[in-house]
Amino acid sequence: MTSQIPDWSRVQKTVRFEATDRVPLAEALIAYEIQSQFLGRPVAPDDIKSQVEFWAGTGYDYIPLNIGMMEPGKVTENSHISKILMKKASAGDDPNQKGKAKNWNLEETSFIHNQADFEAFPWDELKALDFSRLERAAEFLPEGMKVIGVSGKIFTLTWMLLGFNKFAMGLIRSPKFVSAVFEKVAEIQYSALDRVLAMPHVGAVWVVDDVAYNSGPIISVKHLEQFVFPWYQEMARRCHEAGRLFFLHTDGKLDALLPCFFKMGLDVVQPIDPTCNDIREIKKKADGKLTIVGNVSNEMLQEATPDEIRAYTRMLLREVAPGGGFMLGSGNSVPDWAKFENYQAMRETVLAEGWRR
Repeated sequence: MTSQIPDWSRVQKTVRFEATDRVPLAEALIAYEIQSQFLGRPVAPDDIKSQVEFWAGTGYDYIPLNIGMMEPGKVTENSHISKILMKKASAGDDPNQKGKAKNWNLEETSFIHNQADFEAFPWDELKALDFSRLERAAEFLPEGMKVIGVSGKIFTLTWMLLGFNKFAMGLIRSPKFVSAVFEKVAEIQYSALDRVLAMPHVGAVWVVDDVAYNSGPIISVKHLEQFVFPWYQEMARRCHEAGRLFFLHTDGKLDALLPCFFKMGLDVVQPIDPTCNDIREIKKKADGKLTIVGNVSNEMLQEATPDEIRAYTRMLLREVAPGGGFMLGSGNSVPDWAKFENYQAMRETVLAEGWRR
């Protein structure tokens, strides 16, 4: 079936609201357990050959590979930043952190409390990002397939380093200090971005950075526009200048943020969480300006029957896909607790019935 053969131009045409042979499949993350079930053998994080085989064999036009300081889906576990903070905490150089069982966990504590902490923080160690998986993928990619470099968390990492309460108060009481932390984090992301954009097999950069709750933005739209989105607007500019696409993953209710995304130059936003967004309304507001990805909920992937998954997927193909600007995927990611048969039902329905009309 030709529609299952990887074809990056399918994604490019979708983003330009042009006709394609079918609706593209899209995910930022699929658990290795799901990949292993599909291939019939274990898939490990460093097994790039098997990962490419999975993403190509399941009908995706790209493979997403992480090159950032945090792993998508594992904000504080096994990530580059957590290893550095664990080392820092274990050294006992901060009396406020010493002896705390979770003092390395970004969700449990903070590390930058004042200017002295800021200046002493091991920023240079954060720059030592691992690009090897991204580089090795070029060897295994079939013709027509690209890599998407998954990066970002400028917002998330900044508030975690400061601690959310101090971060929130600092937006008003000490905006210059908060801005300085944002700038340091962004500089590291930009240095990684430049390396990624120099790789010809990379088709896009996908920022994973949650900026909203189910009720709306985590901080005010005003503060997001002041402190966060200019950094991503510059990332979008660099991607476009290099002929690449710019994706964003964020959870939460997004309708109030759509004008910001348009201004930012964002190409694709994912996943349009179905617990707090009506994807049909988002499509109407974004039509012609922004491609959306979604949104078979993770709860459905865990609890529904394959027939229910097929019915919901057909609804998305019927009511959201027409006119382009839509790629189909989960309502967040495909976790290890999703039923494999439900993931298959979603994917196979798109391949069989996701034709343009």
